[in-house]
Amino acid sequence: MTDTAKPFTGRKFLFIMIAAFGVIITVNLTLAFNAVRTFPGVETKNSYVASQSFDARRTAQSALGWSIHADAQDGMVHLAITDKAGKPVRVAKLDATLGRATHVKDDQAPEFVFRNGVYEAPATLGAGNWNIRMKAIAADGTPFEQRVILHVK
Repeated sequence: MTDTAKPFTGRKFLFIMIAAFGVIITVNLTLAFNAVRTFPGVETKNSYVASQSFDARRTAQSALGWSIHADAQDGMVHLAITDKAGKPVRVAKLDATLGRATHVKDDQAPEFVFRNGVYEAPATLGAGNWNIRMKAIAADGTPFEQRVILHVK
């Protein structure tokens, strides 16, 4: 019997290695490019300065005793803010950004209206994980910030 298979040479090994590492490097560069391209940016300009007042802000916010719950139904987003006793809270000011957790291209700034003890705003949301990054000012002037997770089915 004659063996008609071509021998495995160093040249074949080199081409296989170049192809394999080429795929790995291409995938890594694609993932890195997409991660950097979709990153929304820094949260604060100077983290050291922000850290100096963090404990005081956290203590003041915790003293409010607020609980936040969000849901979405029939084209409306509902944001319920309740106090320690479970009663609805009407804030002095509410700013919120509604967006995906992974990118900012779907971000929207809904205009919440206080109705029946709940803040509501119209919003068109696709299924998946959404975040409401809310900033509120209590009636006594205490700032309150929280990221509220919203799951849309």
